[in-house]
Amino acid sequence: MKNEIRDIYCSALEKRPAALRLSMEGTTYIRNFRPPERLILLGCGHISQALCRYAADLGFSVTAVDERPAFANHERFPEAGEIVCDDFISAIRKLCITDRDYVAVITRGHRFDADCLREILPGTFPKYLGMIGSKRRVAMLFNQLEEEGFSRGDLERIHSPIGVEINALTVKEIAVSITAELIKCRRAELKRHSNETTLTAEDIDMPLLEFLSRDETPKALLLVYETDGSTPVKSGAMMAVDIDNRTVGTIGGGCSEGAVLKDARRIIGTGGQRCLNIDMSADIAAEEGMVCGGRMKVLIADVS
Repeated sequence: MKNEIRDIYCSALEKRPAALRLSMEGTTYIRNFRPPERLILLGCGHISQALCRYAADLGFSVTAVDERPAFANHERFPEAGEIVCDDFISAIRKLCITDRDYVAVITRGHRFDADCLREILPGTFPKYLGMIGSKRRVAMLFNQLEEEGFSRGDLERIHSPIGVEINALTVKEIAVSITAELIKCRRAELKRHSNETTLTAEDIDMPLLEFLSRDETPKALLLVYETDGSTPVKSGAMMAVDIDNRTVGTIGGGCSEGAVLKDARRIIGTGGQRCLNIDMSADIAAEEGMVCGGRMKVLIADVS
């Protein structure tokens, strides 16, 4: 397992997706590791500011684009991973949009929206493409682009008017509605059952992977592979503990985590693994102060 984790760590450094396959109780589970999805904000107005904050908190790597230096700067977008101060056409060409990207066209005018779509549509269609605007304004622009030769099928793939319909009025409410649509797109292919063999969490915890792959101290991996009910974490949550009792990551904290760590320390150096059922809905859980309920299954594996 140590070599597999090292390979995953190297992939993470190169921002490539990877997967860890583990067999428990006769079933093979897959824990994916996916680099953060890139969200490109075309336009750095007030809605984009709020959207940047919300999306970054959800793990998106945000790139904010605007040709106005007073708008495209880190003071206004401290959560953005990249700021591009350039005209939209040049910026889109430089960013090389892929089918894994999310793109929100939130410019300050109809002309700029059209410029963005004219540059995006002939290339690779992103995983998500949304454009702000009223139904009337959007219909007029789409008709214009169709007359210019753009495919009606591609135009209908654009989420516009942008965002989930929640009767949003304020800047922050509109940003929330767009964020909800990003989540909906992100989770469109995810099976919602808690005991699926492809685990829910797909984030990359670099300190944890580095701890497991680079530090030679004997240690154990803890991985949540099934959940049921209102557990504090979803399947795929990971942590590690070494022989000196140093820990990185979390599988929910509290009494549940403490109980599993005792077993993990016993496994370190044995070359073995075991599975534990943690019941946080039982009476004892309430007595010990576990806030969340539900049950989860945890794999403990030696990574010496």
